[in-house]
Amino acid sequence: MRFGTLSVVLVPVALTLGVAAATAADKKVRMKDLPPPVQKAVQQEEAKGATIVGLGSEVEGGKTMYEVETKVNGHTRDLLFTATGVLVEAEEETPIDAVPAPVKAALEAHGNVLKIETLTKGKSVTYEAQIEKNGRKSEIVVNADGKLLKK
Repeated sequence: MRFGTLSVVLVPVALTLGVAAATAADKKVRMKDLPPPVQKAVQQEEAKGATIVGLGSEVEGGKTMYEVETKVNGHTRDLLFTATGVLVEAEEETPIDAVPAPVKAALEAHGNVLKIETLTKGKSVTYEAQIEKNGRKSEIVVNADGKLLKK
């Protein structure tokens, strides 16, 4: 009986702590709360012409990063900035016909392609895809040559 009571108390506490930890990692912010270099990069450069869907901050490796979720021509484009306004990563939804032929062939070889995102980090470009095969969904990552990097 005591074990059951303890479980009833600990499970909600653990769930509450887990939710608190998750929300502390990614916090919604407003444009005016972004550091001025990030505001400038967003408004004058990287997100110009896009609709801003959401803004957030998160701590990665002890550094605060700023995420800008945008919509451009009907597809998503998420940008990750340092506090100094440097673009670290861009993740953009990409149609299958817009990826290089080796990428398309590699992705289609793994199943039905549901969604592709082009991930650009500096000069490195990879393609993340949601795939469905035999009723099961999975995610794979390939480079521009179609080489499988992660399954």
